[in-house]
Amino acid sequence: MYDLGVYDYVDVLDAAADAAWLRNNAIANNIANADTPGYKRQDVAFESELKKALGSDRYQSVDAKVAGIRTGSLKPRPYTDYADYVYRADGNNVDPDQENVTLVKNQIKYEGLINSISMEFQNLQSVMK
Repeated sequence: MYDLGVYDYVDVLDAAADAAWLRNNAIANNIANADTPGYKRQDVAFESELKKALGSDRYQSVDAKVAGIRTGSLKPRPYTDYADYVYRADGNNVDPDQENVTLVKNQIKYEGLINSISMEFQNLQSVMK
């Protein structure tokens, strides 16, 4: 079967949406543990992985860069943020106000990704008509 690449953007957007979902869970966990002594905030690295996968060839189109991405290798990476940084005397480094702002920002990003996926499918549907 031929790979026409019609789902290249959908695959990348899907991986980004999965990463945003994981980040949402990490942020919610941070908020829930804001009063836990010694807790270190968690986050998810994805944007740097996507940037690396897209490469830095400025002479290549975005379509070609997206087509060259192996989405199986695009994995969001959970990590402990500021492991040596202590926000409070009890060793916890979660700032609840900052986490709430980050949560809203991430939710907006997630909704944008879901809307983009939906639009890609609408485009495919209109092409098939």
